[in-house]
Amino acid sequence: MSDQRSLLVDEHDDRVAVTLNRPARRNAIDQGMVDELHVVCARLEVAPRILILTGAGGVFASGADIAELRERTGADAERGINDTIFSRIAALPMPVIAALDGYALGGGAELAYAADLRLGTPRLRIGNPETGLGIIAAAGALWRLPQLVGLPLATELVLTGRILNGEEALAAGLVSDLFEPRELLAGAHALADRIAANDPLATQLTKRVLRAPLSEHPAAERESQAQLFESPEKRRRMTEFLERRKAR
Repeated sequence: MSDQRSLLVDEHDDRVAVTLNRPARRNAIDQGMVDELHVVCARLEVAPRILILTGAGGVFASGADIAELRERTGADAERGINDTIFSRIAALPMPVIAALDGYALGGGAELAYAADLRLGTPRLRIGNPETGLGIIAAAGALWRLPQLVGLPLATELVLTGRILNGEEALAAGLVSDLFEPRELLAGAHALADRIAANDPLATQLTKRVLRAPLSEHPAAERESQAQLFESPEKRRRMTEFLERRKAR
């Protein structure tokens, strides 16, 4: 495991587990953390692996660092500091799993929304209270959250700042499963195990087609399937399946 200033990075052959690690600030996302996440993304874009995101100290991320955020200007907003890294994480070739415990607020929630899959704990508290601070949720919540939970609930959450607990997030489909805090990371790795057992290229193309604009369907499916139909891995896996069935 490598220890950077704001991240703990645990590397495996088929995945990278990244722990947000600013416990004194409840893992608030500052420029340093953003820069370190860009370094992780650059590596995963070249050598694709599953990414697991979690937080240290029973907190995912309490939000953007307010002290830093208070001093940002309109020009900083135009740069899309957090939006850019969250979109880069969302666009990684292999799936991203967010393991959420405790606070996942503001920018922390928006980082979670950028993941492909989210797991939580009963003590999860997730939401977007930005308007109470005089800003909007500008790093993805206003378009990713409606896709995840539907426009009516998303509208209520971002306009009122209501925070969902773990059970409410599960009921809304915002997380797919709940674990006790001590079991959360193991649950994320078990989910990664299921993904890693599949063909990596088929997984990457599935993610790419899932995220393609509606106007690109069904051409996107046909193009990806054509590529996979010519893959030696497709023939190997199907042959093994047929041989197992014959043996039974």
